[in-house]
Amino acid sequence: MTNSIDDIAETKTFFIIGSNTTETHPVISYRIRRAVKNGASLIVADPRRIKIAENADVFLQLRPGTNTALIQGMAKVILDEKLYDETFIKERTEGFEDYAEEIRKVDVNEMANITGVPAEKIVEAARLYAQSDPAAILYTMGITQHSSGTDNVLALAGLATLTGNLGKRGAGVNPLRGQNNVQGACDVGALPNVFPGYQPVSSPEANKKFSEAYGAEIPDKPGMQMTKMFTAALDGDIKGLYIMGENPAVSEPDICKITNALGKLELVVVQDLFFTETAEFADVVLPAASFAEKEGTFVNTERRIQRNRKAINAPGIARSDFDIFCDLGQRLGLKGFQFSDPGEAMKEITDLNPKWKGITYERLEKGGISWPCPDENHPGTPILYGEKFLRENGKALFKAVKYKPPQENPDEDYPLILTTGRSLYHYHTGTMTRRSNGLSELYDTERVMISKQDAERLKLVENDRVRITSRRGEVTAGVTPVSDLKEGTVFMTFHFAETCANQLTSTELDPVSGIPELKVCAVNIEKI
Repeated sequence: MTNSIDDIAETKTFFIIGSNTTETHPVISYRIRRAVKNGASLIVADPRRIKIAENADVFLQLRPGTNTALIQGMAKVILDEKLYDETFIKERTEGFEDYAEEIRKVDVNEMANITGVPAEKIVEAARLYAQSDPAAILYTMGITQHSSGTDNVLALAGLATLTGNLGKRGAGVNPLRGQNNVQGACDVGALPNVFPGYQPVSSPEANKKFSEAYGAEIPDKPGMQMTKMFTAALDGDIKGLYIMGENPAVSEPDICKITNALGKLELVVVQDLFFTETAEFADVVLPAASFAEKEGTFVNTERRIQRNRKAINAPGIARSDFDIFCDLGQRLGLKGFQFSDPGEAMKEITDLNPKWKGITYERLEKGGISWPCPDENHPGTPILYGEKFLRENGKALFKAVKYKPPQENPDEDYPLILTTGRSLYHYHTGTMTRRSNGLSELYDTERVMISKQDAERLKLVENDRVRITSRRGEVTAGVTPVSDLKEGTVFMTFHFAETCANQLTSTELDPVSGIPELKVCAVNIEKI
C-alpha cells in the first residue's frame, strides 16, 4: 500500500475494484464502512454484487477481464471534463501529453460496450473519484490475476496520478495483500528478479554487494517465475522443488498439469504446518511451526514491520522455518547460516536493505514501523511519495495502456465465464480453516454460483448437481442460483480440493509479472 490503514478515516471517496473486501479483508472493510457511515463516498467495481456494494454510491458490475477498459473510460471522462490536478501534473509528473493523447482516443461508449457497465455509470464514477480530495484506490487479485494484470495496475496508477491522489493522507493506490507476510517475503528478496529491498539482480553494484555478503557468486540474470517452474519441470529442465508454505496442487491453475509436473520431479521437499495435497507428492516433509510458535517479524499490507513473539511451543518435531533453514544451510556448508536467533538474521537484512536500515528489534518493541526507514532516528514512512517518486528525477511517469481482451473467451462449447475467489469462512486452499469444525459447519462444500437467468435457461434449481467443464478439466458441485451475478458469469472458490476450481482455470500468463489469468476462464455447465 502507498498509504496506511489509518488513512481510511480521512478518505473522502473509495474506489474498490477487484476486491471482495468484506470477505477477504474484513477488518479493513469495517473501517471503510465506518468511513462511509461518517460521510465518505464509495465506488465498487466487481463482476459480482459483493457485500460491500450494498454500501456503494456507485456500483459498476463489469464483465470479468475488462478492468482496463473501465479504468481508461474513467480517465477519458476526467480528461474531457478537465477534472485532473493540473498543479500536481505540472510539478510532480512527466509524460502527461503522451498519456493524454492516448486517453483522448478512448470512446466511453465503446468501453461501456466492452465492460457491460452503462456509460452514464462510468461518467458518474469518474466525476465522483476525481472531485474528491483525497480519494483512495483499493484492489486485490481481481485486478492482478489476469493476462493484463500489469496493465490493470498501470491504469490505476495513471488514474491516481491524473487526479493528484498520491503522496498525501487518505489517498493512494493500495493493493491489499492476500496472505500474511507476503509483503515481507517480497521485501527480503523472495522474488526472482530482485535482492532484498527490491535491488535488481541485474545491477552490478547490488550483485557485487550481495555476492560478497553471501560468500557466493550470484547470477546477474533474473530467476524463473513460479508459474513457469511447473512447465520447466514437465520439460525436464527442473529436477527438484522446495515448497514452503504453499499448496500448488490446489492453488495453481490447471491442476492436472501441476500434479503431472510434481510427479515427474526427482525431488520434492514440502515444508508446511499440515500435510497438504502437495505433500502427497513429497519425498521429504519438514513439519513447520505456526506464527504462535516462533520468533521473528511480519510485514503487513501497509509495509509495517512488526515483532512476532513465540507464545507456545511447537508440537512434536515441528520447528520454525528459521531453524530449519539455518540447519539446512549449515549442513550444505554455506556461509551465513550461523545465526543464533532471528534478531541476528534481522541485523543482516537491515545491513543489506536500505529501506529497512533504521529498523531494529529494540525499536520494534515500541510498535511497528513502516518502511522506508533509512536510519534509527527516522520515524518510518506510512505514506509513500510525499516529496518525490522513486525515479531518478523524482517524478512520476504517466504510461497509457490499451485494453486487451482476456486470452480465453466464451464460445459455443464453453459459453460461460468462470471467475474465482474466496469465501469469508475459509482461507486459500483450506489447509488450516477446513480443520475447524465451526467453520466447516458454516461452509462445508463447494457451490458453483450461477446467475438466475442462466439457471432458468439451464433448468437448474438450488442443490442440483452440475458438471463444470473447461478446456483443461472438469469438476462437479452443487449449484446455487444468485441475483448478484451478470448473465453469462459463474463463480467458484478454490478452498475445496475435492471440487477444485483450479482443475478448470487458465494457464495464460501476464507477460510481465507471470501471474496466471485465474479470474477469467470459459466453461460449460450441465446438469448431472
